[in-house]
Amino acid sequence: MKLPENRFKAAIKQQQAQIGLWIGMANGYACEIAANAGFDWLLLDGEHAPNDIQTLLHQLQVVSGYPDSSAIVRPPIGNPVIIKQLLDIGAQTLLIPMVETVEQAEEFVRAVRYPPKGIRGVGSALARASRWNNVTNYLHQADQEICLLLQIETQKGLQNLSEIVKVDGVDGIFIGPADLSASLGHLGNPAHPEVQQKIEESIQIIRQAGKAPGILYADAKMAQHYLDLGCLFVAVGVDTSILMRELVKLANSFKQNTTTMSANQNSVY
Repeated sequence: MKLPENRFKAAIKQQQAQIGLWIGMANGYACEIAANAGFDWLLLDGEHAPNDIQTLLHQLQVVSGYPDSSAIVRPPIGNPVIIKQLLDIGAQTLLIPMVETVEQAEEFVRAVRYPPKGIRGVGSALARASRWNNVTNYLHQADQEICLLLQIETQKGLQNLSEIVKVDGVDGIFIGPADLSASLGHLGNPAHPEVQQKIEESIQIIRQAGKAPGILYADAKMAQHYLDLGCLFVAVGVDTSILMRELVKLANSFKQNTTTMSANQNSVY
């Protein structure tokens, strides 16, 4: 059996922009509906959504049945033990949140690689990733198909970005507008001119380093703006937000004097 190719990694290396959707419903059935919709990638969120290893495993299994859609997993924290577990259940692309230093970036590169280049524990006989040792030569091929994305979303992260992007083994940098705006003193207002300036400067730094920039922005105009600036992976919506908005809209279409859902024009979601 051959090791599955990481199509997302191959696409961003070839400078092919990838359109994604944030998945927060923590449910395999709902995830399959999203996979069926035709997005290039789906972000399975373990940081803010109620996911655990079992729910993430189910969603990875579901997405694997849709060859045109790739799964990216965001752990709750950048921790080598959690990273090891996610890789073993079959995640090939990880988005590590709250990265602020070169030392963190280097640690996460080691965490996704087997020795002697890294520190990933060798437990492939128990791992879905190796198809329980049925993938030929898995231990010697796995590293090349792992895609490591780091999330920059604080002032400290921005200050160290120029050095973080130089770390070998980092494939892309994701800018988190919501947390970044809070860190810059503009909580709930990622559209603030200072925040937007920092985001655009960061995209330029990332591209100049030969890495792939990424972002989440549910506003269609802003999402296209970031694509035009050179972002290579852009999430254009969040499943929970889409469901909530459409449910409220449907309910209100049949009911009178109903309070409509408030819309935050500054939200990235």
